[in-house]
Amino acid sequence: MMGFMTDKLYWRDPYLHAFDAEVVRTHGNTLVLDKTAFYPTSGGQQNDTGKIILESDEFSVTDVKEENGEIFHTLDKECVIRPGTTVHCSIDWDRRYRLMRHHTALHIIIGIIVTKYDPNGRSTGGQIYEDRARMDFDVEGFNREMAEKIIADSNAVALEDRKVTAKFLSQEEARSIPNLSRTMPGDDLLKSLDTIRVIEIEGLDIQNDGGTHVQSTKEVGTIRLTKFENNGKHSKRIGITLDPL
Repeated sequence: MMGFMTDKLYWRDPYLHAFDAEVVRTHGNTLVLDKTAFYPTSGGQQNDTGKIILESDEFSVTDVKEENGEIFHTLDKECVIRPGTTVHCSIDWDRRYRLMRHHTALHIIIGIIVTKYDPNGRSTGGQIYEDRARMDFDVEGFNREMAEKIIADSNAVALEDRKVTAKFLSQEEARSIPNLSRTMPGDDLLKSLDTIRVIEIEGLDIQNDGGTHVQSTKEVGTIRLTKFENNGKHSKRIGITLDPL
């Protein structure tokens, strides 16, 4: 029998940054809500931060994690709130938006790689911060010159104002799409989940993903290559940052 699962508001509306929710339970400085717009650390994307307010009490959310479908909000101080109590919540929108922009930028980059350079290209890891991001690749012939061309191609796509959409597919539908997963963890999810969430960049890329993204490539802005590292035949790393909009 499946236990309680937090309703993930950030999947339905990644631009939602203020909401009310009911407390499910508290333990020390940890709080579980029936629904949340706070994104938990996952898939290389850092968690959201923000505030949870109950009347005159205000708590800062410093960390967010997911375990077995429940999302745990770590607060800056201990709280004792009766289950069923409604609290007002707000995420740090500036931080979230920067994370979203960087995440979509990485999807543009891997989309360019598999459509123009290596159809079997794989991402072997990555991290998304609010001021930068990195991604590791196993891509045939990947070098700094190629990396610079890929960033130039990615910037051209960003200017085209392509739609970025999230949708859910059945496992059968998802597995019928070639190269939908670009990572080993993604491969495992395709085999284990009945419903797969995917992110599609119009006319460029579709891949399974659980993170938050902007609605248009134009919101990414200009991508700058900040780092290229050769860590072996099957491991190259790039670092990027984005210009302010």
